[in-house]
Amino acid sequence: MQEKTVLITGAAGFLGSHLCDRFIAEGYAVIGMDNFITGDKKNIAHVLDHPQFQFIKHDVTEYIKIERDVDYILHFASPASPIDYLKIPIQTLKVGSLGTHNLLGLAKAKAARILIASTSEVYGDPLVHPQPETYYGNVNTIGPRGVYDEAKRFQESITMAYHRFHGLETRIVRIFNTYGPRMRLNDGRVIPAFMGQALRGEDLTIFGDGLQTRSFCYVDDQIEGIYRLLLSDYSYPVNIGNPHEITIKDFAEEIIKLTETTQKIIYKELPVDDPLQRQPDITLAKELLDWEPTVSRTQGMETTFNYFKSLNKNEWYKSEHKDFSSFNSK
Repeated sequence: MQEKTVLITGAAGFLGSHLCDRFIAEGYAVIGMDNFITGDKKNIAHVLDHPQFQFIKHDVTEYIKIERDVDYILHFASPASPIDYLKIPIQTLKVGSLGTHNLLGLAKAKAARILIASTSEVYGDPLVHPQPETYYGNVNTIGPRGVYDEAKRFQESITMAYHRFHGLETRIVRIFNTYGPRMRLNDGRVIPAFMGQALRGEDLTIFGDGLQTRSFCYVDDQIEGIYRLLLSDYSYPVNIGNPHEITIKDFAEEIIKLTETTQKIIYKELPVDDPLQRQPDITLAKELLDWEPTVSRTQGMETTFNYFKSLNKNEWYKSEHKDFSSFNSK
C-alpha cells in the first residue's frame, strides 16, 4: 500500500505535536507546519530527523504551497489559551478565517480530506448542559473572548460551505478541555496554572467562587478520538472530551492532594464571559466512533504533574512565553 501523507498545522503545539507522533506511528508521511507564534520547537525536536517527517516553518494565513500529494490535512494552528488570544486577538481571528480558507483551498486542490480543530468555546457560556452538538451556543461576539470563539465558529461555517458547495471531504472536532505532557506551564489554563503554582510554592488562584465546572480529557484519549473522526465518514461537528465534570474548587483540592503541597486557595474576580459550565455530551462520539475516554483523571494528572516536575526549574518561573511584537497584526 502506498504511503499516505498528512499535513498537520500547529504541529509544534500541544495537540499538534501529539498528532505528529500518532500519524508517524501509524505509518503516514507527516508534514508539520508551524510559525512558532505559540508552538515550541522542543515539542517536535524528537521527530525532526525522522524519515517520515518533514517540517515547514510557515504562517498559514499566508498562501500555502505544498509540492507533493496530500491525502489528509489537520488544521490545528491557532492560539488556544486565553493568555495568548487576548494578547494577539487579530492573529487569532486571522488564523481561524484566512488560515482556514487557505487550507480548505489546499484541500480542494489536492483532493484531500480536511479535519478542522474547533472547540467547546463555540458553545460560549452555555444555557444547555451538558452540551450536545445540536446546541448553537451562547457567545458574546464583542467580548474579549469573542476573538477566539468567533474565529472557531467562522471556521466551522466556512468548512461546511466548502463541504456543501465544493463537495470537499471535511471533518470537524469540537475539543473540550484537554491536558497532558507538552502543555505550557504558563499558558493560563487551569491545569498548568495550578500545577505551576504548586511547583513554585504559591497559593492556588481560583477566579470566581470556584463553583464553575470543567471536564478534563487526557491527551491520549483526545488524539484517539481525533484519529477515529478523521477516518470516519461523518462531516458534521463531533464533541471529543471527557464528560466527568468537576468544580474548579474541588479540582484545586485534588491538585493540592496530588502535589502534596500545603498551599491554600485564594479567590480573585472571574474574567469576563468565562464559562460557568463545561461538560461534553459525547453520545455521538460513542455511537459514531465507538470512542470514549479511558484514562482516569487520577492517572492523567499524575502523568502530567510528573512531566511538569521534570522540566528545568527555570520553566517553572517563566511568566511570558513569547514576544508577539514581531508578528503582523494588520
